[in-house]
Amino acid sequence: MRLGDIAAHDEPRIDMIDGEFNRVLGGGLVPGSIVLMGGEPGIGKSTLTLQTLLRLPQHVLYVSGEESPHQIKMRADRIAGQNPVNDRMVILSETSLEAIFDHIKEEKPEIVVIDSIQTMYNENVSAAPGSVSQVRESTGILLQLAKGLGISIFIVGHVTKEGTCLLYTSPSPRDIS
Repeated sequence: MRLGDIAAHDEPRIDMIDGEFNRVLGGGLVPGSIVLMGGEPGIGKSTLTLQTLLRLPQHVLYVSGEESPHQIKMRADRIAGQNPVNDRMVILSETSLEAIFDHIKEEKPEIVVIDSIQTMYNENVSAAPGSVSQVRESTGILLQLAKGLGISIFIVGHVTKEGTCLLYTSPSPRDIS
């Protein structure tokens, strides 16, 4: 599309129920977008992500490759205290990108969390989980999925010793319908 042919209107956004988080996201979460929560291990990326999503009314699929559903539930209880939590949140402990893809198609969530991208693997890539090729391929597939299905995806990513968090490559063609 030519720039002049695009209507200048605001994209619909999901209110994150946190003014500062909405501001960082440019006014809220855009459906079909990917948000990277990156930082050093142990800094609180998972806790911040869970804390934010517990308050939302949207259907959330929280995929954890590092923690069990029981561990996530204990953290959620600590965070929420006496406050009500998102009863539409589904926890999935999985690292296979193909299995995650199937769950997304089955659950049809509005928001997906991938925690962490370094634990995910694509069976079509012959490298170990956490390798640059696995992380890039997984991120590319998730990007295509987000755009194709109009869901928002939070990717939790650890920064390496060198201070990098390599994620993006052009997505490979894949049927996401």
